[in-house]
Amino acid sequence: MQFSKSRNTSRWIIVFISFFIISLILWNTYTFFQIFKQEERLKMNLWANAQKTLINAGENTDLELPLEIFKNNTTIPIILTENDSIINTVNIDEEITTDNKRANSFLSGLKNENEPIVIEYVPGKFQKLYYGNSALLNKLKYYPIALVLIIVLFAGLVYNFYRSTKMATQNKLWAGMAKETAHQIGTPLSSLIGWVEILKADDVDESTIVEIEKDIERLQTITERFSKIGSEPKLENKDIIEETQQSYDYLQSRFSKQVTFSFRAPNVPITVLMNPTLHSWTIENLVKNAIDAMKGKGNLDLEITQEGDLVKINISDSGKGIPKNEFKTVFEPGFTTKKRGWGLGLSLTKRIVEEYHKGKIKVLHSEIGKGTTMQVSFKKIE
Repeated sequence: MQFSKSRNTSRWIIVFISFFIISLILWNTYTFFQIFKQEERLKMNLWANAQKTLINAGENTDLELPLEIFKNNTTIPIILTENDSIINTVNIDEEITTDNKRANSFLSGLKNENEPIVIEYVPGKFQKLYYGNSALLNKLKYYPIALVLIIVLFAGLVYNFYRSTKMATQNKLWAGMAKETAHQIGTPLSSLIGWVEILKADDVDESTIVEIEKDIERLQTITERFSKIGSEPKLENKDIIEETQQSYDYLQSRFSKQVTFSFRAPNVPITVLMNPTLHSWTIENLVKNAIDAMKGKGNLDLEITQEGDLVKINISDSGKGIPKNEFKTVFEPGFTTKKRGWGLGLSLTKRIVEEYHKGKIKVLHSEIGKGTTMQVSFKKIE
């Protein structure tokens, strides 16, 4: 627990530092943008003074400096107006300047970018200099957006890598634990089979031996289930009604009479590509969860229906129900409402149904205090 808290604290520290660095970069970018914008404003003031000098130039006026200023401006677009009419343009495509409508539209855009500079070349007579941002300044303006997008993309890649690595580690852990469990069960199971043979030789009541053999067979099935985790199971064409009923009937005989079981299904076989051992595990997990939700007392109904090319298994209980915001989280590893248990039952069930059998499992509906219906669906084989 202490390690988990330390790890979460470290994550939040990393997030905070990352946020601080991003904020610092964005702030510096904004500062640079404002500095460049002020420098371009100063250049335009020089350009306006050069224009004023050029208009008022006499025969002996030195025009070398004004012309040099005009010549050096190769990036900032300019429109010069007088009495609201365009009289000159600089660094603007000829296609725009030769079309009055497009030129006026372009002028409206410049008015929105920067405040115009008023040139009073003689008392009472004015020209207005409208200018836009240079290409460099426009790139700098969109740089923070590009930076944020890159950071979001990088964060997404890191998250996906972390999540896939974590899932791969969990899968290896589960597979290792499952195979070790199967190995550990195998030893006492072999011994039990030997004891049954001894009981048969001692003429013990046959019905008792039959029930013991059923339980041993169940243990063998459980061992086989665990041994299949982490490996690709063999799928067969099986009647899903027969396979489901076998598991359901076995569980019904092992639980309290305070649970009322019911089973409804079509009278014709429905063939599905499945692994019988893993399918029985699915039914067992869903039935046991339902009984746990009812605290060992209530109604448990299993219904098999057909809809188009799908066969659906609905398992309904009269238990405590599931909040709507937990409909998806109940299938996550570690989720449990019980004081005991690792919360792996529904997670493994989802994996068996969706990864191995290419089916779907979901909480069909649930109401607090009234019960829950879980639904598993598979594709039929015609």
